[in-house]
Amino acid sequence: MTSRTIVSTIVSKSEWTEAHRAHLAREKAFMRQRDALAEARRALPWVRVEKDYLFQSPTGPVSLGGLFHGRSQLIVYHFMMAPGDPHRCPGCSFLCDHIDGANQHLRQHDVTLVVVSRAPLAEIAPFKARMGWTFDWVSSEGSAFNFDYQVSFSDAQIASGDAIYNFAPLRGRSPELPGLTVFYKDDAGDIFCTFQVRSRGGDPLIGAYHYLDLTPKGRNETGRGNLSDWVRLHDEYEGGNGPACHCGS
Repeated sequence: MTSRTIVSTIVSKSEWTEAHRAHLAREKAFMRQRDALAEARRALPWVRVEKDYLFQSPTGPVSLGGLFHGRSQLIVYHFMMAPGDPHRCPGCSFLCDHIDGANQHLRQHDVTLVVVSRAPLAEIAPFKARMGWTFDWVSSEGSAFNFDYQVSFSDAQIASGDAIYNFAPLRGRSPELPGLTVFYKDDAGDIFCTFQVRSRGGDPLIGAYHYLDLTPKGRNETGRGNLSDWVRLHDEYEGGNGPACHCGS
């Protein structure tokens, strides 16, 4: 856990009220801007999904259309887990700690949220059980899905500089990166990709960050790794409910 001393101006209650009332106008303006941005996002064009992707689930093979589970909207979270890689990403896990609670409501509002990784189910299932998660998590092993949606990259793509992430050439050499991809299925069963989120675009889905943003110290990420300087798998914190994992870094 990182720590730093903070200093602020100490004032009377009336001065405090005046300053906070003035700031409230900025908060409201930002909220209106956020609403306008969401409206613009919904107005973006879509692209038809032409491929028939197949995933492996605990109940057997399932198509991309099957992941919707009877709903018209699908959000896929791309969890960084390559076949055979023992590393379990704390950042992806931090976000996924927020999924099960949200899913109770999303399912009632025509949205299905699933997690996809390239690792086989035999590697996904033990970690999912360890974390106590109940959301649907499927494997895209053997499918081009992760590569087509530019969250997984081959050695050749990285070596040639052809890898694209977040609409720009890939920075660094990581073969796996996180993100979310959103799909819509119409009454005819046609599927469209409507939006994608990459890199820090997933921050709004991490509720813990927004609690931290309300506090005097904020996110308090002062080291080189930012999030990775303090976030751990939730059973690895001191006093946690499980053994520490020594599965690489």
